[in-house]
Amino acid sequence: MTEYGSFPGARPRRLRTTPAMRRMVAETRLHPADLILPAFVREGISEPVEIGSMPGVVQHTRDTLKKAAVEALEAGVSGIMLFGVPEDAKKDALGTVGTDPDGILQVALRDVRAEVGDDLIVMSDLCLDEFTDHGHCGVLDAEGRVDNDATLERYAEMAQVQADAGAHVVGPSGMMDGQVGVIRDALDTIGKEDVSILAYTAKYSSAFYGPFREAVGSSLTGDRKTYQQDPANVRESLRELALDLEEGADMVMVKPAGPYLDILAKVAESVDVPVAAYQISGEYAMIEAAAQRGWIERDRAIMETLLGIKRAGANMILTYWATEVARGL
Repeated sequence: MTEYGSFPGARPRRLRTTPAMRRMVAETRLHPADLILPAFVREGISEPVEIGSMPGVVQHTRDTLKKAAVEALEAGVSGIMLFGVPEDAKKDALGTVGTDPDGILQVALRDVRAEVGDDLIVMSDLCLDEFTDHGHCGVLDAEGRVDNDATLERYAEMAQVQADAGAHVVGPSGMMDGQVGVIRDALDTIGKEDVSILAYTAKYSSAFYGPFREAVGSSLTGDRKTYQQDPANVRESLRELALDLEEGADMVMVKPAGPYLDILAKVAESVDVPVAAYQISGEYAMIEAAAQRGWIERDRAIMETLLGIKRAGANMILTYWATEVARGL
């Protein structure tokens, strides 16, 4: 106590006194337009198939995918990122169905684009892993290693068929060296200069992808450590960032989101293009599983993780809760 007044004089708690006060001084705000919905569409099913490790998420039929896209649009979500799940019998070493104009992903892109037009940004995962019988993101050489340059040729073809099918944005996720430049050239060659590239710039080799592999019916044997980034590295992600921007990336992404908020913050501080973060399947599954057991408050945990991702610098967040959260906002 002093003659000048009580101690302490500075009382930050004054700005936390009521919900209205906290809302007024909030530094970070989440908006429906910040959100992108990842969605899976599976060939050869007549009803949606629940994904056991991702409660509340399904492999869609073509019809239910269109419905999900409309619901996302009505909720104010900005985009939908599509992943195709072909019949196992159609997988081969080259992922041929991934470049077939009548493959499940291309069909789904046409379906969704016809349903929502330009009102919802229709995005397409550009990778081979869903379509190869070995489950890797690229073409294998004679020794079973992913052949970077042979894979780029396949990515160029994928970009063109996805753009022709109506994708506003392609998202190359395979982490091949030079993929953004090759895809940009391939798109421009067929007059698709307006199709954007969302580069998976810092995609780490993560334990949190497990549920996703169930979602896409992955045939993976081995791991992806020779092309996805080592979780120990920071500078490497910034090098990848510089290369992607030089090659023409319109937007960049960090994946996963939660365990890599430091990377996300460094990327966001370094660029003048939009930055996305993907809250992946394992991040989703942990919260849902803990909430089912009564260990955490589900809705608060969801919002806290999304605010953390936004606070770290993401302009856009891919999350399986996109439509639900957007409705709540």
